[in-house]
Amino acid sequence: MSSIYFDSSLTDEKRRQALYQGELFVYSPTKSAIALCHHARKMIEQAFGSLDPLTAQYHLEVEEYVAILAELKPKFIHHPDSKKYLQGMLVELGCNLNQTYFDVPRMRTVTSDGYLTSGIAYAFHPHRDTWYSAPQSQINWWLPIYEIESSNAMAFHPQYWQQPVKNSSRNYNYYQWNAKSRANAAKHIKKDTRIQPHAEEELAIEPQIRAITPVGGTLLFSGAQMHSTVPNTSGKTRFSIDFRTVNLDDLKNGCGAPNIDSECTGTTLRDYLSGSDLTHLTENIVAAYDDESHKDSEVLIYQPKKISV
Repeated sequence: MSSIYFDSSLTDEKRRQALYQGELFVYSPTKSAIALCHHARKMIEQAFGSLDPLTAQYHLEVEEYVAILAELKPKFIHHPDSKKYLQGMLVELGCNLNQTYFDVPRMRTVTSDGYLTSGIAYAFHPHRDTWYSAPQSQINWWLPIYEIESSNAMAFHPQYWQQPVKNSSRNYNYYQWNAKSRANAAKHIKKDTRIQPHAEEELAIEPQIRAITPVGGTLLFSGAQMHSTVPNTSGKTRFSIDFRTVNLDDLKNGCGAPNIDSECTGTTLRDYLSGSDLTHLTENIVAAYDDESHKDSEVLIYQPKKISV
C-alpha cells in the first residue's frame, strides 16, 4: 500500500482498481452517512436509557452490558432505515446501485480497558476479511458513530499487503460458522472460544496506519487488507458501523485483490443484497466463488430470529 486518498474524485471503477492494489480511501461525512450515524445514536441512547453510552461500561455488570448489546445490535442491522441510509451513502460516493451489492450494516462496539473484548464486542486481532470466506473483491466501508481518537481507532498493517502470513483460515468454513457460531456471540463473555482464523506467526504491529475521521467520515479498504482493533485505552467505548460491498461486473470478470494466504472454504456472497432492489446475487454468480462444502451444509445463508423494530 502506498497511498491514502482523501475525498477522491476517482470514479467507482477506478477507485475499486486502486483498492484492489492496497490503497485506502477516506471521505468527509456525507448527508446519508450523517443520517445513518444519527439513526444509530438514537437507537443506542434509547437502549442505554439514562446512562451515557460512551461510559455506560463503568456502571453496568458485564452481563448487563452484553444483554443490552444483544438486543440493540440486531435491531440496528434489520431496521429498514439502516439499509435506506446505506443505499444513500453508496449513491453519494459514486456507486451504481444496479451494479453494487452490499452486506447489511453492522454496529460494532469496542469497550475501553479490556472491559469486554469477546463475543458480541469482539476485539479483532490482525486479520484479513478474506480469511473469513469473503471474496477477494470485497470492499469494506467503516465509519464512527461518535467521535474517535487514535487510542480507540482501527489500525492497518500495510507491510502485509504483499507479504503472506501463516494463518489458520484453512480451518474456517463460512457455512459451519453460520450453523454453529454466529448466533452465539452473546454467550462468549469472558473468553471467545469460537473457531476464527488467526495468524500462526508473530506479526509486526508497527508500522501501522490509523485514520481518524469525524462522525460519519467514511473509510474504504479492501477486504484483503491486514487490519486490527486498536486496544482501547481512551476511557470511552467506541461505536462504529461497517458494511461490505461487491461489484457485479467485478464478480463476473474475476477482479479483486490478489489472494496471497487465504485458505478458507465457503463464501459470504449469498448474504449480499442489490443496492437497487435488495435482491440476492444469482446462484450462477455465487457458484464461481463457491466450493464443494456447500453441498454438505444446511445453513448457506444465516437466518436470525425475527427482530421487532
